[in-house]
Amino acid sequence: MAARGAAASARPGTASIGSRPRRATRRPAPPLEHRILVTATLCLLAFGAVMVYSASSPLGVVNGHGFGTGEFFMYLIAAALGLGLMRFFERRGLSLLSRRLVNGLLAVSFLLLLAVLVPHIGVEAGGARRWIGFGGLQFQPSELMKLSLVLYVAGYLADHPNRMKGFKQAIAPIAIVTAPACALIYAEPDLGTMLVVCLTVAALMVAAGMPARYLGMMAGIAVLGVALLILGSAYQRARLTSFLHPWAAKSTEGFQAVQGQIAVGSGGLFGVGLGRSVQKVFYLPEAQTDFILAVIGEELGVMGILGVAVLYGMIAYAGLRTARKAATRYAKLLATGLTSLILCQGLINIFVVLGLAPLTGVPLPFISYAPTSLIVLLSSVGLLLNVARPAPGQLRAVDGGRDRVRATREADADRDRRRRDGRARGAGAGGR
Repeated sequence: MAARGAAASARPGTASIGSRPRRATRRPAPPLEHRILVTATLCLLAFGAVMVYSASSPLGVVNGHGFGTGEFFMYLIAAALGLGLMRFFERRGLSLLSRRLVNGLLAVSFLLLLAVLVPHIGVEAGGARRWIGFGGLQFQPSELMKLSLVLYVAGYLADHPNRMKGFKQAIAPIAIVTAPACALIYAEPDLGTMLVVCLTVAALMVAAGMPARYLGMMAGIAVLGVALLILGSAYQRARLTSFLHPWAAKSTEGFQAVQGQIAVGSGGLFGVGLGRSVQKVFYLPEAQTDFILAVIGEELGVMGILGVAVLYGMIAYAGLRTARKAATRYAKLLATGLTSLILCQGLINIFVVLGLAPLTGVPLPFISYAPTSLIVLLSSVGLLLNVARPAPGQLRAVDGGRDRVRATREADADRDRRRRDGRARGAGAGGR
């Protein structure tokens, strides 16, 4: 009996009397940038839910369509789906981003952009055809295209670091993919999303080490191209005119811009109070979408707008810190591109509402009622979190595959170079 008891006490997993309890192994705490990203994103989501409800609920009562909470519930559904994807990509993001998957996602994005332009498939609203309707649901393919381009361009720049030394070598392969995407987005028309794509790709090329003189040439070409697009479209010319002289067209093209400025000005420093906006009920059209910042300015004042800016600043700090600390070139570029995607969209929306840029139709990230944008941006945050806190061996596996591809290409190029040199020496010997 004594021997049996001693054997039982010696079995693994059993604790004898008087022995110290084993300490459970804990996973290391997430880094600072990971915690900042989660905090800022969740704060923006909670604030967005409150403001979408505040901006949209009076419309149903005024128009006689019930309580007007349809947008609020759709926002909650999109947020729940986006949070699920954020958690999924946080755990498995980089390990899934193979070259085949990214190319497939890019091809699907192109097909959906083409489908938007087909009658009876694309949904038209406000003079633009930007959505695909599935019953009562709508999906905006240009939002998926933004993420697809970030993944593709980051992967290309990571695989070809030496091509930044030449302007044609650096621009041409990226322009072959980016230019058709921008053309399809502009055809909707959606100049704002096209600008977000261009600025995000430019930020990626800066992070990849493109020389300043090439960036200047790109900027000049981009400004000229945008000017030609605006002058060649009556729709865009009207928007530019309303931006330059909004009060001269306050009852036509400049109506929304003027009402947005009135809303922000009426709020003062601390606002008129949550839910007490007048502009959102009678004057500001679609206040819950692109101009939700105007409602924030009226109800919460300048301090509310500054609070939103601080949260975006937290995302910028955490995203760029993540890019700086990333272990591989691909992870650095991916974190830079995803952070730039969120910030470019946010800055354009803020500039538009404050009257510093023409109307573009770009939603405010995480806050505006824009279900497709919300889901895509939360997925982007999940990828950022994955870079900030990768699983053991994940970055090595992803970058190891890219290193093998790069090594194979360099070996093939070196073999071709030796073959050409051998033929040249043979021709020279024959001539002698």
